[in-house]
Amino acid sequence: MTTPIKIERLKQELEKLHQEMTSGAYGHGEYDQRLARVIQELRERGIDADRPAITAALGEALQQGTITPAVKDHLEKRLGLA
Repeated sequence: MTTPIKIERLKQELEKLHQEMTSGAYGHGEYDQRLARVIQELRERGIDADRPAITAALGEALQQGTITPAVKDHLEKRLGLA
């Protein structure tokens, strides 16, 4: 059995995606594919945090500009938080 993903790793992955997107490393299509992979891994392995902690982490990422409101909504829906 695989270990759940720590909330800090989720934050790091979202920040990495953001940095690569803003640097022009890849376009929207590739960003969407990479985000889908992150979500898939989260759903398969789970997150080592409770709902309030996950929601707070996504809210923080939104405030910092790491994710857009649309990405936050998408993550919440796909992770069963909304």
